[in-house]
Amino acid sequence: MLKTLFDFSDSTAANAWHAIDDRVMGGISRSSLRHYPRGHAVFEGTVSLERNGGFASVRSSPGERGLPGASACLIELRGDNKQFKLSLLTDDGFDTLNYQTSLAPTGTDWQTLRLPLADFRASFRGREVTDAPPLDPARIRQVGLMIATRQAGAFALDIRRIGLG
Repeated sequence: MLKTLFDFSDSTAANAWHAIDDRVMGGISRSSLRHYPRGHAVFEGTVSLERNGGFASVRSSPGERGLPGASACLIELRGDNKQFKLSLLTDDGFDTLNYQTSLAPTGTDWQTLRLPLADFRASFRGREVTDAPPLDPARIRQVGLMIATRQAGAFALDIRRIGLG
């Protein structure tokens, strides 16, 4: 069974997302997720290491996004050979525990990555939380994308779809 969480061929799907950049801690990085007229969204911006910055991220608004029994998150994308993180959150909070895994699209062609939910690690404010419960796919409420690991400069990640399966 597959549950589509976001289909960015829908021009309104990106409206549910907002930026949470290092500006929350005094940095000056900027990002956005916007609909692109060719039928996908683009997560784009600039990461700055100035003023103790170094990350840019976007997150969906909360909603019923869970799928009991799901074993993977599928994301159809193409990137600029940078490393990103995909986050899944199980509550509606802003500053809360999230479950993350890394992804690094290669080349310039569209690809679908199957990210096992067992590979998602609990973290809070960028630090791993080793005693957190495992991710419960039935409880997923928010989805996020992030670029960090001191990758300064412009970035762009094209996304067609995010789903659970």
